[in-house]
Amino acid sequence: MSESARKRLIVTLAGALLAAGWAWLAAQPQLEARAGPADGLEAVLTDFRLRTHGPAVPADQVVVVAIDDASLADPDFGALEGRQRLARLIGAISAAGPRVIGLDVILADPGTPEGDAALADALAGGPVVIGAAASFGSGEAGIALPRASEVLSPQPRFAAASEVGLVNLATDVNGTPRHVPMVALTDGGLMQSMALRVASRTLDVVPRIGERSLTLGDRAVPLDAGAQMPLRLLGPAGTVPTIPALSVLSGDAAPALAGKSVMVGFTATAFGDRFLTPYGADTPGVEIIATAIGQLVGAPNLRRDGETRRADAAIAVALAAASAVSVLLFPLVIGVPLALGLLVATLGAVWTAFGQGLWLSAALPLLAAGPVILLGGSARHLFERRQAQNAARAMQALKRFQSPALADLIANDPEFLIAPQTRDLIVFFCDLSGFTALSQTLGPAQTQAFLKRFHNRTTDVVEKRGGVVLNYMGDGAMAVFGLRRANRDAANEALSAAFDLVAAIAELRPGEDGPGDALACRIGIHSGPVILSRLGGERQHQVTVTGDTVNLASRLMEVAKGEGASIAVTSDLLGALGSASTPAPHLVRTVPVRGRRGVTDVHLWRP
Repeated sequence: MSESARKRLIVTLAGALLAAGWAWLAAQPQLEARAGPADGLEAVLTDFRLRTHGPAVPADQVVVVAIDDASLADPDFGALEGRQRLARLIGAISAAGPRVIGLDVILADPGTPEGDAALADALAGGPVVIGAAASFGSGEAGIALPRASEVLSPQPRFAAASEVGLVNLATDVNGTPRHVPMVALTDGGLMQSMALRVASRTLDVVPRIGERSLTLGDRAVPLDAGAQMPLRLLGPAGTVPTIPALSVLSGDAAPALAGKSVMVGFTATAFGDRFLTPYGADTPGVEIIATAIGQLVGAPNLRRDGETRRADAAIAVALAAASAVSVLLFPLVIGVPLALGLLVATLGAVWTAFGQGLWLSAALPLLAAGPVILLGGSARHLFERRQAQNAARAMQALKRFQSPALADLIANDPEFLIAPQTRDLIVFFCDLSGFTALSQTLGPAQTQAFLKRFHNRTTDVVEKRGGVVLNYMGDGAMAVFGLRRANRDAANEALSAAFDLVAAIAELRPGEDGPGDALACRIGIHSGPVILSRLGGERQHQVTVTGDTVNLASRLMEVAKGEGASIAVTSDLLGALGSASTPAPHLVRTVPVRGRRGVTDVHLWRP
């Protein structure tokens, strides 16, 4: 493993650990069932899940009798004193033969003697559960059982004639009911909720309640912390079958009440409590309690308990760590989409689980992974930007040591020439005439400056004609043509470059600006197969060409020197020329070439 890969792995592991730590910290309110920063978002996302999964079917054992605006406006029923009105309605419901009646009214204040007496008699006529309300001090969330600091109880004569249950609902930050406390500790002992008392009467069982579970006969109901039942809101107001009080009083609704659990409450505009739900802002409290009763007796439940909260924490930790690995280990264009894909897949699974009755947190994955993706993606962007800047600087530096064309080839394909290639190329050699004596006159510093100008001229001429300078050799250079675009024009470009370079060198003077004799050069060009390869050790390579074509091109400069010529090319090079016209050679010689058998036809041009 390379040093850079090792560093990236260490950074990725460190980032994953930090992300997991952040997710674990963010999950603490969930694990402890207390208020946390994700509550507002969780409320919105829970509403979204309720709406998208659609209204649920209510339990058919539960009916709401609504004291609505029409009932209160009735000249007969509405004119009665409040307690007498309730007494008459309870009596009419009892006559229909319900299993149990729940009265969502807190009868805490005394009424008229006649009205209280009538209502007490009506309550005693059948199994009725009336309401009480508890107040809880701050900091009670998450304990085994909530303790009431105060209880608003009904008048003793009413409590003696019926059962009493708490009508409290636990709402979220937006005021939407989310849980129903099943029991609470009061100064008078353990007190059940109205929903639990009515459901127990409906099923005719004695409830067995634990910290996280409730058993009603053979029915197990999952509970959250504090013995609270998660509430699965069914739909808009009226989803639970609702019968107007006037229909009950007229006797028309008797068949619909027989054998049912009947919840009685005010739905009139100026009466009763109303709650915001995902389906609207005007759902009566009596319908919320009826919904809870339906869950207890048979309707689908939502599971939100210690196990689901621990699952929330595990999902958040795993997702945050996986997101950190994605954005830190992979390139930005891969890592961020991958992390976002994991987040979307997690939210999709959470949404699906909700439809199956499992209430996993949707906000916690966002809270855990969102900052990780944002910060990790930003860090990755800065890292890749710095890498790009470093690569650009490295490329500029590489182009100072290699031909820019060759540097581009290596940058675009790092595997370029890992294996040697045999190519047909034009090999171009040049060197200065009389440079040894000139260098003795100039001295080291001026010689270096002059060579730099010579190399610059050579590079400009060769690259302008499409060639690539592979190597500088003191007062000489080796280039190839046809490396980037292998066609017949390469030979023409090479010969044109030779004429251009002869002219450019003739303008070059040994001193920067001072006088001096014009310089001359010798150029040898040959066309043929070469071996293009990398030479060097494991950590340092040099691209070069080898073979008989290279050797012959180099020896042609000796032939040019012997004949007093500046350019020497072979017949192979002339044969590779295209249709472009070129000056006719001054001489053609058939000569032996040092190191080669036989003779070679050489075409020469003098300065």
